[in-house]
Order: sequence, then C-alpha cells, then structure tokens
Amino acid sequence: MRHIFLSIIFFTFSFASINNINSFKADFVQKITDEKNKVLSYNGHIVASKPQNAIWTYLNPIEKYVYISSSTITIIEPEIEQVIIRHIDSNFNFFNMIQNAQKISKDRYIAHYQESKFNISTQNNLLKSISYIDEFENSVEIIFSNQIQNIQINESTFIPSIPSEYDIVNN
Repeated sequence: MRHIFLSIIFFTFSFASINNINSFKADFVQKITDEKNKVLSYNGHIVASKPQNAIWTYLNPIEKYVYISSSTITIIEPEIEQVIIRHIDSNFNFFNMIQNAQKISKDRYIAHYQESKFNISTQNNLLKSISYIDEFENSVEIIFSNQIQNIQINESTFIPSIPSEYDIVNN
C-alpha cells in the first residue's frame, strides 16, 4: 500500500525537475492494464505545485479527490461519503530522484525509485506521459493533455474540504 502512495507522489511531481517547473495543471487519462490485458481507464484533472502539493481530481468512472502534501495523503470519496487520511512516513525525496532521471532520447527519460522504473515522456518541453509497472504487476500509464505550467496557484487549492457528514478513516 505504501508503494501506491509513493507512486502517486511520484506522478504528482515527476514534471517538476525536468524543465524547472514550479507548478503544473493538466487533464489526464490513467490506464491500468492487468496481466489478462483488461484495461481500466480513469480520467480527471491534476493541479500541483512545489514543494509537494497536489490534488488529483478523478471524474470518471467514479468521482474521487486525492490531496497530497509532504506528510499526508487525503482521499475523499463522495460516492461512499468517506475520507481516508494517511500519514506518509517515508524518506522519499522525489525531486532528487527526478533530477537524476536519465535522458535516453530527445523526449524520453527513465527514473528509478526503490525497485521501480518510471518511463517519462515529454513533448514540446511539457510532460506528456508517465508509465510504470505497479506492485501488482499491472502496467500503468498516465497521459496528460491541456498542460499549463509555472502559473500562480493559490495554496488553498491544496486544502481538502471534508463534508462534516463523511466518515473519516485515519491510517
């Protein structure tokens, strides 16, 4: 489970060091392919800024909000009126890792963290996609579109708004 959250953090900030990006907004499609070639697709929007702030808004097939800070991941699931708050206890330093990503061609990079390899693709100096194999041996690809970088983002964007009637699970 810890690896899942580290992967989310990685995706949130993978664009940050490649071109000195301080903030990033984009739409995304996330495709997860299992060993039987069954594909699950999710889409939504991401807003992120340095040092480690992000919100992943999943719109389809379910609505979900994933808020990430340097010490906490908060997942809000409106369909089940539940919030999961997980404290991150890791020495994961994303920016050091991505700064050390190896350029393998004009628009392709490889970054390693623990035992995972992340393939990063850019286009016109913008992050285009990230792919990797998750801890369940699924192939995961996140494709970005409508990217905007280095804009001012209000810090309040990254503060979760939790309805009082939702159940809260702390991990």
